[in-house]
Amino acid sequence: MKPWSETLSLPKPLRHLRLKGEAGADTPLAAEEQLRASYERGRREAEQALSEQLLQQRAEVHELMRGVLDALRQAVPQVVRDTENTMIALSLSVAQKLVADTPISVVLVETVVRDALAQIEGTAQFTVRLHPADLDLLQKSDSPLLGGGEAQEFRFLSSPEVTRGGCLVQTQFGTVDARRETKFDLLQRTITA
Repeated sequence: MKPWSETLSLPKPLRHLRLKGEAGADTPLAAEEQLRASYERGRREAEQALSEQLLQQRAEVHELMRGVLDALRQAVPQVVRDTENTMIALSLSVAQKLVADTPISVVLVETVVRDALAQIEGTAQFTVRLHPADLDLLQKSDSPLLGGGEAQEFRFLSSPEVTRGGCLVQTQFGTVDARRETKFDLLQRTITA
C-alpha cells in the first residue's frame, strides 16, 4: 500500500468518530451515556463545593455578627458613662452661670455671712473679710450683722481677694472659705467623685 499524500477535505465535520478497537466505538449511545455521567458527576461536585463554600461563608458571617454584638455590649456602658459625665459637666456649667448672674444684694451677702458664721459657732473672736463693694452695701443698709461698737471681738474688713457674693471668716482655729468659687469647686468635686 502506498502512503497517502493528499489532504482530505470533508463537507461536514465528523461526529461520533471513534478509532477502531476503542471501547464503545461502535455505539454512539455509549458515548452519550459517558458524557451524561461526566456531566452529572461534575454537577454534583460543583454543588458540593458550593455547599461547602456557603457553609464557610455562613460561619464567617456568624463570627462577624458575634464580634459586632460584643463590641456593642462593650460600647453601650462607655456611652452611658460618657453621657453621664457630659450631663454633669453641663449641669455644673449651667449652675455656675446661674450663680454668677445672680445679682448681689444685702440679703444675699447677709445669708452668705450667716452660713459661714454658723460653721464657727462658739468662737468669740473672728474676722469676716468681704469684697469692698459687699461691705459697703452692708454698711449703707445698716445691716444688723455689722453689730455696733469697737468692744466686740469680731470685725468686718474689706478684702480684694474675696469675690463678690462671698466671704472669708478667720478665727484663731482656721479659716472658713465661703467664696462662691470655693463652694462651686467643692460641689464639682462631690458630684464627680
